[in-house]
Amino acid sequence: MLWQLFTSFLKIGAFTIGGGYAMIPLIQDEVVTRRGWIEESEFLDMIAIAQSAPGVIAINTSIFVGYKLRGLPGAIVASLGSALPSFVIILVIASCFTQFKDNSIVARAFMGIRPTVVALIVAPVWRMGKTAGINWKTLWIPIVTALLIWRCGVSPILCVAVALLVGVIIEKIKKQD
Repeated sequence: MLWQLFTSFLKIGAFTIGGGYAMIPLIQDEVVTRRGWIEESEFLDMIAIAQSAPGVIAINTSIFVGYKLRGLPGAIVASLGSALPSFVIILVIASCFTQFKDNSIVARAFMGIRPTVVALIVAPVWRMGKTAGINWKTLWIPIVTALLIWRCGVSPILCVAVALLVGVIIEKIKKQD
């Protein structure tokens, strides 16, 4: 199982362009859909915690998944599998970057990759929204939160803390009824 964890996250880390958020749909597909290691709702909870914890969301998620499946050894091999490809690729790019940084073909290639990266981020957000039960009545919550963070400079930590507090209050009120 440790080897499967390592190789699964190694493949995800090696074939994802766009950083941590772009890795989320691949992690979800691997651990929820293909392997059935984790339920969709539990994965959504892991993403929420990984997002609010310091560090890269993909590494945090791999740590949560690995820990859930095999404890500390699982967390270590999953995070190593996730981070190793990026580390090696960045090391190679950094050593060669000065030779290619002014190349117009390379610059155009990166410009072409950007819209795909946006789509890779939007796809899991859409799926997570459905799993979280967001509907037309509750759609305003993520929209207002995004606007507060983006346009007003409100700290994401504050938004998560307020959402946590409101969720606890709502659940207490529901239990009293």
